[in-house]
Amino acid sequence: MKKKEQIQRWVQLFLLAVLAGCAIGIGGAVYLSIDVKIAGALMFTIGLYSICVHGLNLYTGKVGYLFEKKPAYLLELLIIWTGNLAGTFLMAVLLLCTRVKGISELAKTMCQAKIEDNFGSLLVLGIFCGFLMYVAVDGYAKTKNPIILFMGVATFILSGFEHCVADMFYFSVAEMWSPDVFLRVLVITLGNSIGGVLISLVKKIKPAGA
Repeated sequence: MKKKEQIQRWVQLFLLAVLAGCAIGIGGAVYLSIDVKIAGALMFTIGLYSICVHGLNLYTGKVGYLFEKKPAYLLELLIIWTGNLAGTFLMAVLLLCTRVKGISELAKTMCQAKIEDNFGSLLVLGIFCGFLMYVAVDGYAKTKNPIILFMGVATFILSGFEHCVADMFYFSVAEMWSPDVFLRVLVITLGNSIGGVLISLVKKIKPAGA
């Protein structure tokens, strides 16, 4: 692939990731706006559904295929993660300029619990979320049944599992970014990555003598 074409591909990857971040931001905004947790968790899924239908780039939806791709896929994942961060931040900044900016206070309460948590807990909660995200995204890709998306997302939210891109939005709209918060998001990202690749890795194990 020519250098110009490669750069164009990277730009597109980034822009589609920005849009995915915005979609997750919409999901986060509706979740913060609804008092009934179950309803909010289900409505959050509009973000992931939009991403899957329109082929947007969400880190937690892509990392599960890491070991099925060439090494260059690592760079693509980094571009996607950065685009997701930019998209969630942009969404938060825009929302804070509107009359719904009150969700910032709700986000602060949620984010404070994440800040007070320990890194081991965040890692484990991230692993469980990554596992569910792979199940949801891969399941939808194979069946085109949106129910698996709604069930997967609602389950990780109601269980208190950690999703790195959703957390990017919550910390942004709560205006609580700091070096410590950034490190916590990285730990959650690692957890999401581990959980996301578990199924595909186990499937690659061949029985002795096979």
